[in-house]
Amino acid sequence: MKEKQPARTAQVLTFAATGGEGEENIRNLLRQKHGISRSLLVELKHVKGIRLNGKSTYLDHPLVAGDTVELYLPEEESENIVPEPIPFAIVYEDEDVLVVNKPPAMCVHPTMLHGQGTLGNGVVYYWQQQGISRKFRPVNRLDKDTSGLIIIAKSQFSHQQLAISQQQNQLVRHYEALVHGRPAHNEGTIEAPIARKNDSLMERMVSENGQWARTHYRVLAYYEAFTHVSLTLDTGRTHQIRVHMSHIGHPLLGDDLYGGSKVMIKRQALHAKKLSFPHPRHKEMMSFETLLPDDMNSLF
Repeated sequence: MKEKQPARTAQVLTFAATGGEGEENIRNLLRQKHGISRSLLVELKHVKGIRLNGKSTYLDHPLVAGDTVELYLPEEESENIVPEPIPFAIVYEDEDVLVVNKPPAMCVHPTMLHGQGTLGNGVVYYWQQQGISRKFRPVNRLDKDTSGLIIIAKSQFSHQQLAISQQQNQLVRHYEALVHGRPAHNEGTIEAPIARKNDSLMERMVSENGQWARTHYRVLAYYEAFTHVSLTLDTGRTHQIRVHMSHIGHPLLGDDLYGGSKVMIKRQALHAKKLSFPHPRHKEMMSFETLLPDDMNSLF
């Protein structure tokens, strides 16, 4: 007879043992073959959330082909994020990830200055309406006035798996921007370290003492008043695209922090348009794309 499931279970992960290499015991199967973090396993061990063929077990228990290992992920609190009925556009959702198209003028996560009205407030409310308690775990971040695609992990497991993908450069982000002037070349790479400006909490700058950063750009179209460019990142420094494009003399429209003008648009004309990543559970590549928002699209 199967043991009673742990209380307040949010999600169950199932892994089958095939008898192959790296499956000598439960620890090896989960750590080496499926990349489950040690911290998550320690946490699950304390709440008896690791099961072998339906029964509580220990990590060093040997495995044979046909065994089934289950991880019972407990519910989590949303870290004091106040639920608010804020609408947001869901591009994709399954039991592991939520992909959202964030509008401009919305912070991703509550801060000291913006404690409410954020994407986090809206997502926590959305889950609450389904009777679900989860931590808000955005995988990639966007500035308040940058629009576009964001991945939100729905568990500690999926967040950890996506973080590994990000470290291995498997999370690919494609941005589009409208910049001042006409770049001398149709495409190029900007490789310049970025550091926080000494007298500012927010502003960044290119500095030899900064963190290494690399941005690739490609011109999509030239217009009389601006240039439409596509950009991809090899690193994810704060304000990276904004700093790098300003560094080469082509700041973003609307980005007055880095030399742009707000005459044509009131925020930096930057949109996270495409996103690709391996799914945290089955590892198949997922790709998503959104249209440019109205304020950018209206300038063409």
